[in-house]
Amino acid sequence: MKFISVRDFRIRPGDVWKQLKVDKDIIITSNGKPIAILYPVEQDNLESSLITLRRARALLAMEDIQKEAVNKGLDKTTEEEIEKEIKAMRLERSR
Repeated sequence: MKFISVRDFRIRPGDVWKQLKVDKDIIITSNGKPIAILYPVEQDNLESSLITLRRARALLAMEDIQKEAVNKGLDKTTEEEIEKEIKAMRLERSR
């Protein structure tokens, strides 16, 4: 995994594009912290690359939600409690 700063990316974009062909992905950093991932795509795989990226984002979001649920103790909620909450929300929305 290759890291490159925003500054280096701005100053030497040609080198970055060449390096991207070798490394297949590059982490862009700002003040030493990762801010983006640069990933090569081809015209013929653009759509599948976007779909894959969106799936990865969804998985990361789900992991965050699950971690938050564990931190709040919500992972121990029973099926009955969940059903009760759903019914209460539906009743509230129907008013």
